[in-house]
Amino acid sequence: MKVIEKAPGENAKPLLDKVNVPEDLKALSEDQLPQFADELRQEMVEAVSVTGGHLGAGLGVVELTVALHYVFDTPNDRLIWDVGHQAYPHKIITGRRDRIRTIRQGGGLSGFTKRAESAYDPFGAAHSSTSISAGLGMVVARDLQSKNNNVVAVIGDGAMSAGMAYEAMNNAGAMDSRLIVILNDNDMSIAPPSGALSRYLARMTSSGTYLQLRDIAKQLAKRLPKEWERRAARIEELSRTYWSGGALFEELGFYYVGPIDGHDFEQLLPVLQNVRDTKQGPILIHAVTQKGKGYAPAEASADKYHGVGKFNVVTGARDKPKATAPSYTKVFAESLVSEARKDDRIAAITAAMPDGTGLNQFQKEFPDRMFDVGIAEQHAVTFAAGLAAEGMKPFAAIYSTFLQRAYDQVVHDVAIQKLPVRFAIDRAGLVGADGPTHAGSFDIAYLGCLPGFTIMAAANEAELRHMVATAAVYDEGPIAFRYPRGEGWGIELPEHGEPLSIGKGRILREGNSVALLSLGGRLQVCLEAADQLGSRGLSTTVADARFAKPLDQELILQLARNHEVLIAIEEGVLGGFGSHVMQFLSLEGQLDGKLKFRSMVLPDIFIDHDKPDAMYARAGLDAQGIVSMVFAALGRGHDDVAMAPEGQWPTASA
Repeated sequence: MKVIEKAPGENAKPLLDKVNVPEDLKALSEDQLPQFADELRQEMVEAVSVTGGHLGAGLGVVELTVALHYVFDTPNDRLIWDVGHQAYPHKIITGRRDRIRTIRQGGGLSGFTKRAESAYDPFGAAHSSTSISAGLGMVVARDLQSKNNNVVAVIGDGAMSAGMAYEAMNNAGAMDSRLIVILNDNDMSIAPPSGALSRYLARMTSSGTYLQLRDIAKQLAKRLPKEWERRAARIEELSRTYWSGGALFEELGFYYVGPIDGHDFEQLLPVLQNVRDTKQGPILIHAVTQKGKGYAPAEASADKYHGVGKFNVVTGARDKPKATAPSYTKVFAESLVSEARKDDRIAAITAAMPDGTGLNQFQKEFPDRMFDVGIAEQHAVTFAAGLAAEGMKPFAAIYSTFLQRAYDQVVHDVAIQKLPVRFAIDRAGLVGADGPTHAGSFDIAYLGCLPGFTIMAAANEAELRHMVATAAVYDEGPIAFRYPRGEGWGIELPEHGEPLSIGKGRILREGNSVALLSLGGRLQVCLEAADQLGSRGLSTTVADARFAKPLDQELILQLARNHEVLIAIEEGVLGGFGSHVMQFLSLEGQLDGKLKFRSMVLPDIFIDHDKPDAMYARAGLDAQGIVSMVFAALGRGHDDVAMAPEGQWPTASA
């Protein structure tokens, strides 16, 4: 990274200070853009060093971001960033520089694009491979309303591993829509750009004249005899793709331009200007970039500083708070490796998240049984179903929020066929800085309604180890176990997991007035709440359900019959565990008498990013929220209990 020196009497970042919105950027000359890009890159590094966040992807698109806003008329021209990891430079130059050091902090900027945050974010994205579909929708809306703005979708090469991107391209190509797609190739170039000839070809093949000639040639070829048409098309394709490698995109109906150097304004500006001014479409520009570009520690890092905590700008050294307990992800990975050593039928599957799911550890020991299928959750689930159908024991490790993308496959290919696919559901519950787009809020509800599904939720890291062992031996049908992000509670880990009795919970503390029935990671908080209730004269039982399905009916009836208040607590939305418990109690006639039953779930809102403890407090799922719910159920201490904002559960007033 080129450090901008402060000259006497001058601002340290004179060009960046002149640009608050893209309209200001256009006042700069083309010769000033490289310096502006250097200043923008330095600002981004300094900001993320304070907050943590996604760094490498944004560093790789600094020049591309500047060029896009310089050439196009945003926000009238729609600029869609796929996923949004790379949108930090975009945020800085679209009126949000003064808040960039709040990114991913409570009350601050989102780490992804967000429609409610800025007019320059026309589409919110935090899941991969949606940009082309959204862009095509905007193009059609534009045309139906007789408007004339441009729509540009920037998608990374990793996101191109998802089938949704090709579905959208196939649709766009068939419609001949004037859509601009930029393939940000920051990993492995299809055909690396090389020197002056590459620059010339990119400018030439993106010009309006050339695109019109190609269109005329296509129309003429259609009028020729079929044999001649095929020959003409083949000659044109070979001459073009000899340099570009873009045959695939042309076959999908896109005009292909590139590859171009995504860090070279001399290539970027004329190509973008040509594409902006042409009426042909759809067009794909292949830009080759370097993830982590311009910051040496990121360039040298294996993960290119994709996601980082706070770090030292000068040295690149990352802050690593000392862990007080192993992470759930690490416990899962180590437990699965342990089980795989005993059973060669165990295989592991991830959808482009080997590090995030911990399966990189499995891959080192069992490379032949580890499968990274790319950003393709639908394929991952059906692929796992195929493995299970042939007697293997597949563990599909997929974040809760990403498993949503494969719901039809879970239903149709796994559940209906009763195939024993093991779903390891990471990031269950609220996840902190990534916010609502990555929260694991819905899996209990969307899996719990499927016949034949067994669902477990780990209360702590020791329970997770036992649940991995349980899934390894369970062969009766699909089974899932969910666990939170981050560190465990510091519970002593058993050396080996022991299979649990299916559908059986446990009681950790016995009382006679109030019963707290916890599913998953709120168990420790329930114990804290029990202490508070005990100090107020309410003897409290705390139970760990372990299973959302099948329910431990015997345990639930015992709690219902022996306590005045029974509260079910879970890190999921309405329609999950508590709803199943209520249905069971209703059918058993337990709700007709004196029992006061309440179900505590995540509120019916999307909770913005913050520290997890703050998010759970807002949801009313902290110890104080549980205590307040108990008193509300008892009808006592109304002066001490206030209703939370609409959509939330009651919590204690200040």
